[in-house]
Amino acid sequence: MVEMKNVELIVAGGEATAGPPLGPALGPLGINIMAVVNKINEVTKDYAGMKVPVKISVNTEDKSFEVTVGTPTASALLVAELKVEKGSGTPNSAKIGDLNVDQIVRIAKIKRTELLARTLKGAAKEIMGTCVNMSVTIEGKDPRETQKEVDDGKYDDIFKKNEV
Repeated sequence: MVEMKNVELIVAGGEATAGPPLGPALGPLGINIMAVVNKINEVTKDYAGMKVPVKISVNTEDKSFEVTVGTPTASALLVAELKVEKGSGTPNSAKIGDLNVDQIVRIAKIKRTELLARTLKGAAKEIMGTCVNMSVTIEGKDPRETQKEVDDGKYDDIFKKNEV
C-alpha cells in the first residue's frame, strides 16, 4: 500500500523558497525540494502578494508529489483589492481604504465555497464583517451600516445579477 504524507502550509503567492517553512517540512520526506518550490510558484503566481494555503501530498515510495492550492484568506483578498500592504493597526481610527459593493461581491464569490453562508448575500455580509476588523469602509460607510442596507434590500439588484 502506498503511503502518502501531506504537508499543509501558507506561502506567499508565487514567492515560495526552499527555506522555512517549506524546506524543514519537506526535507525529511526525501523529495526534490526545488521541484516542489517551482511547482508551488507556478500554481500560485496568480496570487502574487497574497498568503495562500497550499497542500503538498507526497508519495513516500516513489517521491512523487502533488500540489493543491486553497483560496487566500478573505483579509488577503481585501488587501489585494485595496492594493495596500496590510490592514489597519488602529482599526477604530485609521481606515485603510474604501470598497464598493461590487468589489465585496466579487470577493464573496471567490470565498463562497469556504464560507458558512448559504447565499451570496450572506457570503457578502461575512466579507463585510472582515472589513470591520480590517478597518475598511464600504462606499464611504462603516461596513455594519452596509450590512444593514443589504438586509433592507438596497443592493438586491447587485446580488441578483451575480447569483449563479
